[in-house]
Parts: sequence; structure tokens; C-alpha cells
Amino acid sequence: MLSVKDLHASVGEKEILRGINLEVRAGEVHAIMGPNGSGKSTFASVLAGNEKFTVTGGSVEFMGQNLLDMSIEDRARMGLFLGFQYPVEIPGVTMANFMKMAVNEQRKFRGEEPLSAGEFLRMMRAKSAVVELDSKLTSRAVNEGFSGGEKKKNEIFQMAMLEPKLAILDETDSGLDIDALRIVATGVTKLHTSENATVVITHYQRLLDYIVPDYVHVLYNGRIIYSGDKSLALKLEKEGYDWLINDYKE
Repeated sequence: MLSVKDLHASVGEKEILRGINLEVRAGEVHAIMGPNGSGKSTFASVLAGNEKFTVTGGSVEFMGQNLLDMSIEDRARMGLFLGFQYPVEIPGVTMANFMKMAVNEQRKFRGEEPLSAGEFLRMMRAKSAVVELDSKLTSRAVNEGFSGGEKKKNEIFQMAMLEPKLAILDETDSGLDIDALRIVATGVTKLHTSENATVVITHYQRLLDYIVPDYVHVLYNGRIIYSGDKSLALKLEKEGYDWLINDYKE
């Protein structure tokens, strides 16, 4: 599904990604962990097409196509979803209108007819239940006045509506209390199937109690320096990163 080979990326003159290699297959959950400033959020942003970053080397294939040649819009239409660490507010645009436009744009890309108003409302009710999203929030402007937990629930609600092939969740657990974390993470797990894949970027093992990864990768200084199974996250929680970083040689 996703094949990343020797990916390099920079901001201005500063190189941040320095040769990332990663293979993600359908049905898999991958967790990416690492110290602050290691390049985790940059990696997510580059995959999503953020123009702030310049790709200077390597290749990325998504669903058998060259991801780096696609516009941001086509990456989303193809089924790549990015859950933001800090979801933005969109004043004046209601959640319902925003999602109806997004869902029907995706359907148009696939050659499908747009959903009727009734079909869309039924879909929205069913998907909002996945993350226990208050129905009143869908009539308000996107994320405007939402609490931190509501914004993160809203991100996963959007993911449920769009049914992406690959979801990249950038520190979805950031700022969540225990109850909100459980609801959001359980929602992500409910949406996972053998036909899609999830990449979770996190600092904390607690998220991985709910979203159980098949693989855990440690990203440091712009490279993945170590990979393992879910037990690696537990070891990192107890021992930190020093035991890896001290042994790492460029």
C-alpha cells in the first residue's frame, strides 16, 4: 500500500528527513515513536503533501502510484488521510456542509453519484456514533469553539466519513484526558479493517494500549533507526530512548 524508500526532505537549507524507509501493507497498524525534533510530524506532513517541505531525494509509492507527483487534493481523493496534532478551525463552514462536500468530492473522483441529503444524514449519524460525537457539533463551524477532546473526536469522525485507505494520525493522543483518549482510540480501532492501514505517530505507549500496532518504529535524527513489535513501545515507556540513541551510529 505504502512504500517509502530513502526519503529525504528539507525546510529551506535544513534537512529534516535523512533517508526514511518504510513499508506499510493493507491490514497493518504501524506506530512511529521518537524524541522531540526527530522528524515524526515532518514525515506525516511530507506524505500529506505539505508544501512547506521540499523533498530532496527518495521515492514514495501509494496504491502503486507515485505519491510525490500527486497534488494534495489527489492524495486525499486516493484515500490518504492525515489527522492533525492541532486541528484547525474553519469559521463560517459548518461540519455538515464541510463533510458533505468532502464525501461527494471523493465519490466524484471514484466515478460515483453524490449522496442525497437523506443518505448523507444517515451516514453522518452512524459515523458520529463511532466516536460518540455530540450531534450538535455537526451544525457548528468546523472546530470553532470545540474543546481539545472534541477536536480530536471530530478528526476521527472525519476519518470515519471518508473511509481512507491509509490514515496517518499525528499525535492524536496529544492533550486528551483518559476518557477522551479511550473514545478516540477505540474509534480508530473500530475503523480498522483488512483493507486499510494506519500509521500512528505518538510519544506515549498509553495510546497503543487501545490501538495495538503490528510494528513499532523509532525515528531519530530523520531516520528510522530501530523497528520491533508492540513490546518495543513498552520498553521505550520504561527505559526511554537513550539505550537506542547511544548505540546509534550515523
